Amino acid sequence: MAGCVFCGIVAGEVPAFRVADEPDGVAFLDTRPVFKGHVLVVPRTHLVTLADLPTGSLAGYFGLVRRLAVAVESGLGAGGTFVAMNNKVSQSVPHLHTHVVPRTKGDGLRGFFWPRTRYADDAEAAGYATRVAEAL
Repeated sequence: MAGCVFCGIVAGEVPAFRVADEPDGVAFLDTRPVFKGHVLVVPRTHLVTLADLPTGSLAGYFGLVRRLAVAVESGLGAGGTFVAMNNKVSQSVPHLHTHVVPRTKGDGLRGFFWPRTRYADDAEAAGYATRVAEAL
């Protein structure tokens, strides 16, 4: 898609530090990493959100994400990884992408990037669970 920086990277028109280039996706270093070695994984075709990813592409795409999570950990000597995806809200580039961030104990990253909350009680939690289940 014209004007999409990730499509430009996939096409080889925008320079990037590529980590993987496979039929199921392309992976490259994030230019503004949370920690050094932070990788972005994108599908080759322009899709905006996870909902746009065809069912037939799920295994290949997330298989690549899984392999990269293992590679980031072993290749960088990390203690683990943080794997995340934004859909629409906080999605800085409107092209589906998954973050694979190396983690080490004591790295300063605390939980999620947003504040946590609690349900008032079990009834409120059950109400939210029901609403999501009914939408599914």
